[in-house]
Amino acid sequence: MAPDRIERLFATLREANPHPETELAFTSVFELLAAVLLSAQATDASVNKATRALFAAAPTPQAMLALGEDGVAAQIRTIGLYRTKARHLVQTCQLLVERHGGEVPRDREALEALPGVGRKTANVVLNVAFGEPTMAVDTHIFRVSNRTGLARGASPLAVEQALLRCVPDAYRVDAHHWLILHGRYICQARRPRCGACRVRPWCEFEAKTDAV
Repeated sequence: MAPDRIERLFATLREANPHPETELAFTSVFELLAAVLLSAQATDASVNKATRALFAAAPTPQAMLALGEDGVAAQIRTIGLYRTKARHLVQTCQLLVERHGGEVPRDREALEALPGVGRKTANVVLNVAFGEPTMAVDTHIFRVSNRTGLARGASPLAVEQALLRCVPDAYRVDAHHWLILHGRYICQARRPRCGACRVRPWCEFEAKTDAV
């Protein structure tokens, strides 16, 4: 996509939603990390439903450790892969306490060293908690970037790198929020709602629909 079209696309997304935010519920950096870790292959709504009670019972790594793997699993059993996620979350809490004084590190390498935390999760934490201009490429961003022609790539990492090259600095901190929300509610996988799309004039998707 040409630079002038990219500028117009993001200007339009910003005009419609000047202050985009994650839809995960959290009150601390630790809760954000835990929520993103739990959100793999799950909806934000399902994670928020489960973490409401979990975070009330264990709002810190130390409290989560005290709750234990079985206790965490019992709180999040409505989320897919809950046993594996409970194990990873408890292991992550152990490392946070042992290596980082119970604090979430502001460092990609340290974040990705935590069990269950991959590049996408690290990018979300770095962006949402610390304001860094990262691109957390999930299925929505991958689809929107390729479908619109904004940043094509065969893998999430390729799309991430393409976005970092093409997104103007003025939009970079909020870009992944706009793209996720656009993919979640407008540029949907099975039937994109092109009739309701504000950025349709700059989209290169040939099979546009009239769906609203």
